[in-house]
Amino acid sequence: MSSTVDIKTLVIDGKEVSARAGQTILEVARENGIEIPTLCHLDGLSDVGACRLCVVEVKGNHKLFPACVTSIFEGMEVTTQTDRLKKHRRTILELLFTERNHICSVCVSNGHCELQTLGQSQGLTHVRLPYRNPNLPVDASNERFTVDHNRCILCTRCVRVCAEVEGAHVWDVMGRGINSMVITDLNEPWGESSCTRCGKCVQVCPTGALFDKGKVGNSHPKHPDFLPYLNMMREAK
Repeated sequence: MSSTVDIKTLVIDGKEVSARAGQTILEVARENGIEIPTLCHLDGLSDVGACRLCVVEVKGNHKLFPACVTSIFEGMEVTTQTDRLKKHRRTILELLFTERNHICSVCVSNGHCELQTLGQSQGLTHVRLPYRNPNLPVDASNERFTVDHNRCILCTRCVRVCAEVEGAHVWDVMGRGINSMVITDLNEPWGESSCTRCGKCVQVCPTGALFDKGKVGNSHPKHPDFLPYLNMMREAK
């Protein structure tokens, strides 16, 4: 018996496109060369809609929708670039920069930071909000890696890659709101946790929150594109 694929037709930024039922707006947009900014999304990991940078407008609805977790439907009309969306994204970036301490000139990921790159691409030239300047810890107890909570944007990429790809479930999130922090095990020092030191969490971190002690600056590039390959190989087995 032959199987059929449920195909939907929709419009994104005035362009009529076809997609498979169940796909998200973000997936369909990128398949058709339409770029939508993201921070928490990463191919190969589940989507959680944490950063809200991928919000788009859907005709017939006043609210904004996160493209990474919103499924498409027949006849949907999506707009990804409007003045409203640009203002919203810049405000989110400002909040991220002010919530913790992101001083690019002294950061190990300067020049290799997705937050920095997005700020530049979205036209963020200054921050209008007051900086909170929290005094957050730096955990260098792991023999290979360091976590600097001052640089963390709570994208949870480290949590998801550790659980979904490595299967170790070492990372998690503790606290609520402004007091939220990523932790290892039950808030034990990273060096005393059950971490296998595989380094996947470091590779997928979009900022300088997780870094390799032996690699800084230009010698500290991230390679998150390895995840789709790992998932493909895992599914093949």
